[in-house]
Amino acid sequence: MLSAQDTSRIIEMAWEDRTPFEAIEHLYGLNESAVIKLMRSTMKPGSFKLWRTRVTGRKTKHLKLRPEGVDRGYCPTQYKPRSK
Repeated sequence: MLSAQDTSRIIEMAWEDRTPFEAIEHLYGLNESAVIKLMRSTMKPGSFKLWRTRVTGRKTKHLKLRPEGVDRGYCPTQYKPRSK
């Protein structure tokens, strides 16, 4: 079970253009389909629809689709403490 703080951070990461789903899976153990389910269950339907439209086909959300030169999905000051 995810804490409210972890859920909030996952949602924030999912909205970020350059944070790949693989980073969320590495940190929280949720693959892309689990993130989609989490987003659907925690967001209003209209917000979920906007998010899905935004991330569908976005190359930076998947490490394998990223163009060369995009090697980081975050900046060092972006990290926030993670609750255990």
